[in-house]
Amino acid sequence: MTDPETQAGWAPEAGGEGASDDAEDMPLSLRLSIADTLTLGNATCGFMAVYFTTTGILIPHLQGSQETGMARNSAATAVILMLLAAIFDLCDGLVARKLRSSPMGAELDNLSDLISFGLAPAYFVLVYGMVADDAQQKVAALAAIVVLLAVIMRLARFSVVAMKDGMFQGMPSPFGALTVVSIVLLELPFIPTLLAVLGVAWLMVSRVEYPKPRGILAVAMLSWIIGAMGLLAAWAFDAPGGQLLLQTGCALQVVLGAVIPLFATARRVNTFRDNRREARAAQLP
Repeated sequence: MTDPETQAGWAPEAGGEGASDDAEDMPLSLRLSIADTLTLGNATCGFMAVYFTTTGILIPHLQGSQETGMARNSAATAVILMLLAAIFDLCDGLVARKLRSSPMGAELDNLSDLISFGLAPAYFVLVYGMVADDAQQKVAALAAIVVLLAVIMRLARFSVVAMKDGMFQGMPSPFGALTVVSIVLLELPFIPTLLAVLGVAWLMVSRVEYPKPRGILAVAMLSWIIGAMGLLAAWAFDAPGGQLLLQTGCALQVVLGAVIPLFATARRVNTFRDNRREARAAQLP
């Protein structure tokens, strides 16, 4: 069987194992680019975030451990890994535009985002519902499912809906994931936390437009992520003021998540009014 893109055979030719080792004989659909490697790093970080949430928070809680330091370190590590996944997600798009991506690039990106920004934060919410003093496990599980389904729908819609250049429809899944975990880390009462998490899930499937992180915005986002990692590290090692710094950073993340849709909606309303004004002016004699 021959791949039409490369005219290279899928089955190894006679002459030993080394005869098919040349990269030029590999079908284009199976080659990984630099951008694809970054995308796989994204998926790895998401999986490891689930691992640390399980081994450092959930299992000790089920075993009756009262060690809060270990849970704090594991929670910080899990969120730092999600932040690192966001960096990989940001960089793979930039690299793909500058260099190239394989034919698998878009599919790899969606699958990796599902792990890092769908499964990992949803699982974080689920575990929160199991370990928090005032939480209700079944309700938290329902909220976690809503977050996961919102990310799935968000990624599926991104694959089939054409948007104008430079814009996303709905809150991007990395931003949504980081907002969800920020809400949990604020340690608010259970009901407000649940409602805020559901609000983020709604924003991810909404039609609110968000700008794509390019140019100065990409640099600002990268700086924000690195700063958030520093806040989490300070909190994990119980640095003086670390708790206050973390809560301040989480609050800023949540405020950004709430304010950006307001600006986007206001801009959309102003654009609609301007278009109506221009249409009326064109109708005048």
